[in-house]
Amino acid sequence: MTTLIETAPGATRALVLAGDTVFEAHLRRSDVALPWGLIATTRLVRREAGQAVVQAAGEEALLAPVPADWHQGQSRLAKVVREARSDGARDKQARLVAHEGPAQAAPWLIDLFPDHEMISPFGPDLLAEAGWDAVMEEAITGVVDFPGGRLLMAPTPGMLVIDVDGAGDPGRLAAAAAHAVAATIRRHGIGGPLVVDFPSLGGRAARAAVDALLAEHLPAPFEKTAMNGFGLVQIIRPRGRLSLLEEARRPGFAALELLRRAMRLTGAVTITGPAAVHDWLSARPALTAELARLTGGRVALQRGDIAHVQQG
Repeated sequence: MTTLIETAPGATRALVLAGDTVFEAHLRRSDVALPWGLIATTRLVRREAGQAVVQAAGEEALLAPVPADWHQGQSRLAKVVREARSDGARDKQARLVAHEGPAQAAPWLIDLFPDHEMISPFGPDLLAEAGWDAVMEEAITGVVDFPGGRLLMAPTPGMLVIDVDGAGDPGRLAAAAAHAVAATIRRHGIGGPLVVDFPSLGGRAARAAVDALLAEHLPAPFEKTAMNGFGLVQIIRPRGRLSLLEEARRPGFAALELLRRAMRLTGAVTITGPAAVHDWLSARPALTAELARLTGGRVALQRGDIAHVQQG
């Protein structure tokens, strides 16, 4: 395995490669107040229904279980075990657990992958050449092609739904899809509940064969149901960080990708994007200042229907 890490304004990215194949892809934004793994001083605001509302790093979060001797207004150390996220219908706060031990910063990608190669912010875009842009296209569109078919991923407030689409023999399609589903879950860091809709297979033996493939190749830990007669399989995995599908739907994602592309230009740079991109960057002058330091010239922002960066 080879791990490539790149630091750009506002985010750090990593690709774990098995030869020419992207095994894992990671995005860590610098604007997450309560990142996974952070151990910080936390004040208990109030108790409610078996959990507590707490405040850490200037953000409210949920804590469970609540130690009996931790009273309202008191501060202790707690660890972030699930980052805040939005599921499209409501915002979910970060979740913490009480922690004994010293405070510590959240692990960064260079901590998680000590044997890595740092990519220079100057020169050729080696991360894109290794597959970053292709994985981001999967995250944005929800479409993953595999030999003989494709996966269509649809996030919902309750779960991620993955539909297997393809023609030909259902058994061969389902077997190929099982490999693709497992690889996609690992590549995009997908956690939480998800349902996969395989083609309907006749007979228990055919369904059991696909179940065995999933059990062999899904990244641990996980729980799953056996495939039912309609081809449905439910999988549940731990969810600590946001998946790339979730990251791609967060405000600022497109702007951060433009900053990554722009940092390899030289001199004055113009970033063009829709109103949401323009306004997000305008509200964060520190990011454009960092970009200007890397390019050695001024950074201009302008609105346009098509997002792109250009020199000058």
